[in-house]
Amino acid sequence: MTSGEDGGGIPSEMKEKLASFDSALTSLETELKPLLAKPRMEFFEKLEPLDMGKMDLVASYAVNSLFWMYLNVCGVNPKDHAIKQELERVRGYMNRVKEIQDKAKAPKVNAGAAKRMVKSALWQAAQKKVEQQGRDEEGPSQSRHSLNAPGGCRKRKLDDIETRKGRRTR
Repeated sequence: MTSGEDGGGIPSEMKEKLASFDSALTSLETELKPLLAKPRMEFFEKLEPLDMGKMDLVASYAVNSLFWMYLNVCGVNPKDHAIKQELERVRGYMNRVKEIQDKAKAPKVNAGAAKRMVKSALWQAAQKKVEQQGRDEEGPSQSRHSLNAPGGCRKRKLDDIETRKGRRTR
């Protein structure tokens, strides 16, 4: 007998790994007992469709991961087995669900508010352009105040107003 083995023929390093594996399986059983005690439909009737999909994906991934471990224990290389493609497929679906959740959490654009902001910005730019043209046309003999209406507001030309109304109706 070697120094790493006892009477059962199992090396002590392997016994430690087996003990930790046994404790992990025991904790998995205790965590899964509430899920396995109730019928599956009881869980699903309270969930949203996205949450149902997530639960199915987690269950599928867990079962496939356990099978991966089983193949390892049996001495089969799981990387050469079809389980690898199955795990990758489930991971792909998990990523798609995550993208859907991220899209749902993403900030939404308020189209009405955006239109109002753009209209306001365009209106202000047009007003500045009209004022600039008025200043250029004033010349040195006219004062700026002579073109303004009482109260400080600039008078618009009648044809300018009609043109703008025509744009709005289209």
